[in-house]
Amino acid sequence: MYRNQGVLTTFLSDSNSDDLEMLVKATEEEEAERERQRTHRRGSVPGRCVINRDRGEGHNRIYRDYFSDNPVYHGVYFRRRFRMHRPLFCRILSDVEAYDPYFVQKKDAVGIPGLSSLQKVIAAYRILAYGVPADFLDDHIRIGKSTSIESLRHFLKAIVAIYAEKYLRAPNEDDLSQLLQVNEQRGFPGMLGSIDCMHWGWKNCPSAWQSMYSGHYRKPTIILEAVASQDLWICHAFFGMPGSLNDINVLERSHVFSALTNGRAPPVNFIVNGNNYHMGYYLADGIYPSWATFVKTIPAPISLKAKHFAQAQEAARKDVERAFGVLQARYNIVRGPARFWDEETLGNIMKACIIMHNMVIEDEHGPGSIDFDFPTPNVIPSREQTNEFRDFIQIHHQIRDRTTHSQLQHDLVEHLWDLHDQD
Repeated sequence: MYRNQGVLTTFLSDSNSDDLEMLVKATEEEEAERERQRTHRRGSVPGRCVINRDRGEGHNRIYRDYFSDNPVYHGVYFRRRFRMHRPLFCRILSDVEAYDPYFVQKKDAVGIPGLSSLQKVIAAYRILAYGVPADFLDDHIRIGKSTSIESLRHFLKAIVAIYAEKYLRAPNEDDLSQLLQVNEQRGFPGMLGSIDCMHWGWKNCPSAWQSMYSGHYRKPTIILEAVASQDLWICHAFFGMPGSLNDINVLERSHVFSALTNGRAPPVNFIVNGNNYHMGYYLADGIYPSWATFVKTIPAPISLKAKHFAQAQEAARKDVERAFGVLQARYNIVRGPARFWDEETLGNIMKACIIMHNMVIEDEHGPGSIDFDFPTPNVIPSREQTNEFRDFIQIHHQIRDRTTHSQLQHDLVEHLWDLHDQD
């Protein structure tokens, strides 16, 4: 301030002394206003309407409707609106509240209780289940738009952190044995599941990325590659590739065969039509390459054997299509266009929805259901767990062996026809 005053004094040395004093005074007032603005604590915006949401009444209403001893909406309505039974939802609610202090109810500066964990979790879950905007929940749950979005982000991170260790792991030998037994009864010994890709529209894709994420859908999408079993359990998921890629490009970047190439996958040995095989396979559609780990349909079958094989293969391959449909119906947010801007939130949404989808299947199928999970793409095996480079290359070539693919397809044609004759 004094430096500016000295400059003004020198510049206006020939001017009237009154004008000089006025300019110096104006400069001092301007500096004081800037300092006041820097140290001023801003409160509510003038003119903004303050909403008295009565957060306690919102909590009591939800509790009376669904969680009291004699709720207004009983088990059937709860299952329909929450996509899961009440004990499973209460388990998730308790685990999330214990993990993240954000969901613990607190008091504000004047001692009024804030939003309860029930309100925050239900707001986040309703956004996932119904795909509604954040401010759609204000009138019933009594929660603002910004708080709903904040609750959703905390809820997603908590779900992934709590349940990733159990629901985001590779199948062990016991799981694999049960899965192979189920698929052998369907006529496909050695089958690990069916594989395909799903596109999720990205409404708020940044303009700079529009062309990269736009493919044959003509709109930005993000791709999910998944493997599903007969009971719709998603046992592999790879999410985040731009929609301009096709299924083959996604496969080249996927980690679906990482455990197999690194020698960490449980052994799969089976016999079909008198021939021994040492690698499991997935049912795939026509775009996938002719590898030993894929079994595709016959495009234009002529013989009765080929027609019967094509019908059986296409029926079993629909497992993954059904899994996509149930996932989108159960969590409508992955059916409609994604409204978030950052890829991290979108990835957490997809991962959390798949985790809870598998939890519902495990809960409703009982303890006898198949317990499978998929590995996280960021897991890097240690040096002691990997094979030598020569073994790695050998397994890599075995996976892409076209001769084994043709032989396996021929043996399955004969095997299914033999089962058909026995029936």
